[in-house]
Amino acid sequence: MKLLLDFLPIVLFFACFKLAEGRPEWAADFATANFGSLVSGGVVGPKEAPVLLATLVVILATLAQVLVLKLRGKRIDAMLWISLVLVVVFGGLTIWFHNETFIKWKPSVLYWTMGTALWLAPLLAGKNLLKLMLGEQMVLPERVWHRLNFAWVAFFAAMGLLNIWVAYSFSTDAWVNFKLFGGIGLMFAFTIAQGLYLGRYLEEPAAPHEGGR
Repeated sequence: MKLLLDFLPIVLFFACFKLAEGRPEWAADFATANFGSLVSGGVVGPKEAPVLLATLVVILATLAQVLVLKLRGKRIDAMLWISLVLVVVFGGLTIWFHNETFIKWKPSVLYWTMGTALWLAPLLAGKNLLKLMLGEQMVLPERVWHRLNFAWVAFFAAMGLLNIWVAYSFSTDAWVNFKLFGGIGLMFAFTIAQGLYLGRYLEEPAAPHEGGR
């Protein structure tokens, strides 16, 4: 359930963009009539309407994520808060300036923020954030936690660069496809490869001693 909730904004962004892209004139009229006050000049054109509407949807979806978790009394991860701030800021700039460049940069900034946090935490605080998050779920040698942390830092750095390359080298439609299928697909592939690597190092938690036996 949590995994579906995490990816819901991306799926909704994709669905809204594709729907509006197929009916650009209608999307432009709808965006101008209902959200004209949010854009500079008050008018949304057919070419920019799909990404503007999709951006508005992803902002609302991310806000809904936080609200649902709050209402259910669940802990909200720091990265979700960061994602919310970034999507509101970069999404708001995209909508106001009619410029899709801002929302295209948002995934890269999020990737690099997460990678930087993982990289700096051991240096500045002497803490491995991955171990703090996953240490209760699996037991690994310290050197493997170090390698795992470095692997995620490198992965996030590469994903940020890849997102920017796709954004500037291909059409917005191609970037939207990559955002859903490429980004999530690479994340799953990396996670699976990581699981296969860690399998040889996983240690069984020590069993408690039974008194009187």
